[in-house]
Amino acid sequence: MTASPQPTAPTPVPAEAPAAPLRTLRLSIVPALHPPLTGPAVALVDPTTPPPRPPHRPGPRPAPEGRRSRSQDLFGPAWSVRADLPDPRAAGRLLFTTALEALAGQRPLTQVQRLTSPGVYAALVSGRRPAWCAAGTGPLLVGPVHVCEPVDGVAEVGTVARRSGRAHAVAARLEGVDGRWRCTALSIG
Repeated sequence: MTASPQPTAPTPVPAEAPAAPLRTLRLSIVPALHPPLTGPAVALVDPTTPPPRPPHRPGPRPAPEGRRSRSQDLFGPAWSVRADLPDPRAAGRLLFTTALEALAGQRPLTQVQRLTSPGVYAALVSGRRPAWCAAGTGPLLVGPVHVCEPVDGVAEVGTVARRSGRAHAVAARLEGVDGRWRCTALSIG
């Protein structure tokens, strides 16, 4: 026969346990090692705000459709890089002013030909003219020109034209060809 362990009786807990001594907390101010950052040069930084993006640098222009022979590369229009082109704002303003005044009948439409591609010029000649261009009696005002350069040698420009108290959006795509900007798409709202 094996002896089974006898259960042990729990130790009695005294009716009142002695209370732990109370501790007091004290705040200590430690002097800073550096002077405080104050003044106009200090900006509060929000940790949830993403860091600023680097400035946009246009990439290379995509290759033209299909392969061209060596003789075609030597003759005909040549793509221009941004460094070889003038300011796109001035070219956009000239294009918008010339095209809108030509559509309003204030100048010959042939003056737009040197600024546009053959397809855009053909659309301007054969297309309908916006009613607000011809019907307006007041002066034509072209607002500030906004520029976006998505690729090297390409600029997308836009502005707001006003006539007779109404505003109309005008946008164009400019491509650098032979050292100057040429309009390849024009939208008049």
